[in-house]
Amino acid sequence: MGRWTDRLAEAGIQLPGVAAPVAAYVPAVRTGSYVYTSGQVPIVEGKLAAAGKVGAEISADEAKQHARTCALNALAAVDALVGIDSVVRIVKVVGFVASAEGFTGQPGVINGASELFGEIFGEAGQHARSAVGVAELPIGAPVEVELIVEVE
Repeated sequence: MGRWTDRLAEAGIQLPGVAAPVAAYVPAVRTGSYVYTSGQVPIVEGKLAAAGKVGAEISADEAKQHARTCALNALAAVDALVGIDSVVRIVKVVGFVASAEGFTGQPGVINGASELFGEIFGEAGQHARSAVGVAELPIGAPVEVELIVEVE
C-alpha cells in the first residue's frame, strides 16, 4: 500500500466508485503531471444525496457534508485514472454552491472539501481555492466540486 492509501485506511475513509457522468464528459483527464476532474456533485450509491438551494432547503452544515462527498467523488475519479498514491498535492479546488438569495456562506460550505484534503494529505492537501455561489447546479445538486491535482 502507498502513503495515501494507508492514510485513507487510518482515517477510516473509503473512496466510492466513480460517479457516472450525467452528460458528455469524462470524470477526469490527465495532462502532463496534472489531473483535472470534472465537477462532482454529491452522488452516493448512484443517487443524488440531496437537492435544493443552500440557505433554503439545505442548511450550511448539511451542504458542508455534501461538499465532503463531492470531494470524495473527485478523489475517486483521480484514483480511477492514475491511482491515489500518485498524488503529489492538491493544487486547486473550485466549489460551486447553489445558493438561496442572500446566502453568503459559500466559503464555509466548501470547507467540507478543503478540510477533507487536509485530513488525508496534510500539507500536500493545502490548496488554492474558489467558492462560488450560483443560481442552479446540474440535477438540482446543492454543491459541486472540481479539482486540479499534481501527480507523479
